[in-house]
Amino acid sequence: MERALRAARVATFVYFVLDGTLMGMWLVQIPAIEKRVGISHATLGSLLVLLGLGAFFGMQLAGRLADRLGTRVVVPAAGVLCAATLVLPGLAREPWTLAGALLVFGFCNGCLDVSMNAHAVHVEKAYNRPIMSAFHATFSVGGVIAALVGAQATSAGLSPAATLGAAGAVGIVIALIFARSLLPTATAATATATATATATTAAAAHVPAAATDTQPTTKRRPVPRRIWILAALAMMCMLCEGVANDWSAVEAKNILGASASTASFAYGTYAAAMTIGRLLADRVSARFGAAAVLRYGAATGAVGLTIVAVSPWIWTALVGWAIFGIGLSGCVPQLFSAAGHTDPAAAGTNVSRVAGLGYLGMLAGPALIGWMTRLTALGHTFLLPALLLVVAAATAGILRTGSTREAEPEPELAAQRL
Repeated sequence: MERALRAARVATFVYFVLDGTLMGMWLVQIPAIEKRVGISHATLGSLLVLLGLGAFFGMQLAGRLADRLGTRVVVPAAGVLCAATLVLPGLAREPWTLAGALLVFGFCNGCLDVSMNAHAVHVEKAYNRPIMSAFHATFSVGGVIAALVGAQATSAGLSPAATLGAAGAVGIVIALIFARSLLPTATAATATATATATATTAAAAHVPAAATDTQPTTKRRPVPRRIWILAALAMMCMLCEGVANDWSAVEAKNILGASASTASFAYGTYAAAMTIGRLLADRVSARFGAAAVLRYGAATGAVGLTIVAVSPWIWTALVGWAIFGIGLSGCVPQLFSAAGHTDPAAAGTNVSRVAGLGYLGMLAGPALIGWMTRLTALGHTFLLPALLLVVAAATAGILRTGSTREAEPEPELAAQRL
């Protein structure tokens, strides 16, 4: 079991890298696709909403499928679909074809995102210590890979379709190779069967059914209020991530006058800083608590984004993106982990709720930025998401209560530690 658990952890890392790379490949191609399709910043912002809507609906479906069928089935299937649809935005020639491509790619990406996060919750529970931020760090590694590959592809004169198509083909192979190493997880069907068997045994022993610990999962579970608070915080934080994802390269090129290859490193700098921060966040969370990670991280992110908003030079803007990435790095993993551990039997569904609203923020935020460019300069619009990070920092105390990850370890796990 120990070897299987390590293999499952490695596979989870791989799927996070895959998702980060696939999304990052699209992100670094945004300026080229925007120019080829012939749309304005405002129109691009509107089209990006469709990517968010697709991701939202994909997350809701994948969360329920993960609880019903198991993440071992859903994760690789979603990985293949996400990789296969990556090329679609690169093939778009008109605004309406780009809209359809973003909707489909967003749906498949949402399926992969939620299913791999639900699997990460199960792996973290098996390890019985914080490891979620490390998984998200590898997502950021994917963003760095995408930035480097995207810059090289742009310098070589490759078209977006060729670049995205090649990346998608590699992604399909990777998604299939690591499917076998994923951790088998209990599904809703097996949980129901276990509950029925337990109830039957209790009846035979003349024990009241209410005295048993396991309850059937066929009944619809009420959504804890804590889940919606976590979802609201995820929306704020991921809105800010979306600003970096979709507008960092555009702002560097069109406002600060950077070249296309240099502009790609605006996103790359942010992604690299996110990677470093997430590699450290698990240790910080274990020592000081998830609430401290969210509070001080969000405040630091607000400072970095403010620097970007007021900077007239590309190099100071890169410093701002680095500070922003470091600060924001540990925030979202803490929220996803808290959602999954609130009710492990419904980890996929709860993660889908938090991630779903979060990703609506991730894509609605860039759309809002696009609309705001009609009123003010692109860089100045970044002050709004910076303000949202201040609000998130002020409400970080929600992470102090209700997390089963902070409970006492199970007896068998405690025995293993001894």
